[in-house]
Amino acid sequence: MPAHKQASFAVRELPFQPPLDWQRLLRFFGGRATAGVEAVENGVYLRAIEWNGDQGTLAVSRHPDKDCLVARIDGKASRHADALVAPLSRMFDLQTDTRRIRKHLARDPWLAPLFKAAPGLRVPGAWSAFELVVRTVVGQQVGVKAATTIVGRLVERAGERIEGHAHAATAWRFPTPHALAAVDLAAIGMPGKRIAALQNFARAVAQGDVPVDDPGADIADLRKALLGLPGIGPWTVEYVAMRAWRDADAWPASDLVLMQAIVERDPALLKLAHQKSRAEIWRPWRAYVAMHLWNEIADRMGQARGG
Repeated sequence: MPAHKQASFAVRELPFQPPLDWQRLLRFFGGRATAGVEAVENGVYLRAIEWNGDQGTLAVSRHPDKDCLVARIDGKASRHADALVAPLSRMFDLQTDTRRIRKHLARDPWLAPLFKAAPGLRVPGAWSAFELVVRTVVGQQVGVKAATTIVGRLVERAGERIEGHAHAATAWRFPTPHALAAVDLAAIGMPGKRIAALQNFARAVAQGDVPVDDPGADIADLRKALLGLPGIGPWTVEYVAMRAWRDADAWPASDLVLMQAIVERDPALLKLAHQKSRAEIWRPWRAYVAMHLWNEIADRMGQARGG
């Protein structure tokens, strides 16, 4: 094979401190995978990626013998393999000591059974905060499945197809902020106000007013800027802080599943203010409590619910 046609790829190991619940991580990602951009197949997380202008395909799996995930990057993006180790470790929450969190939170009798059932549960991150906000805004007041369908339509309207891509499930690039701000979203399956909120957000990111994917940005400033946009409320901001900005204490207090889970445990805690007060004892790990409560429902229902 001529040298210029040889496939380029790189493999990197992403170590973690056990336990790590890889199957539940995959269930969460798979239930929310953006059609055409990412997929979970045969125990592997796959997606199209771009890094510093170079495109490629990412495949992440669990090592069969060692305490690490294995990331394979195909295409030109593979030249950035070393730089990708840190963001991928954050995306899969590999730097967290789950045993320390469990020791702190399992003192609460509400939580001890949840940590016993899923001791290696992590908070799934996101490849892109912009992508996650889009997904979250689309998902307002609709189910996970409906949101996934609409985001897939957004990709086809405003994304870019990767020509000659060998893997159909990851053959699209997610829309850029500029592209999403400019595209016609008529009859996409969302109310007009939500479309306006989505495109206003995309415009703000494109103009640099809300740098959601800037690793150097202050989280408090990002929270304030995102919350200041029309159509984006506290739930969205906390969910994004929890997953994309890696705030271990983020708490999407108004999430209906979380509220119901708390009321199940204490029917007197009907008011949001009372629930917030009860959640104070879970600091500074409230995001992990949210994941365990969502996971309890997902285990019970046998499907991806919550978030």
